[in-house]
Amino acid sequence: MEVVWRKSSYFGAGSSGGDCVEVAELGACVGVRDSKAPECGHLSISRESLVTLIGQIKTN
Repeated sequence: MEVVWRKSSYFGAGSSGGDCVEVAELGACVGVRDSKAPECGHLSISRESLVTLIGQIKTN
């Protein structure tokens, strides 16, 4: 399976340094990594946990 990392559609919008996270489908989970340091690895979380995380970020 080829892993395809995608940046947010908001990448660059209001971001002075191009800070961004990337996500990828990893079978049963989703990978999340720092776009500026992809060599440092990624966090693997369930889709449900990603939805919860995004909801928490939006409310803070």
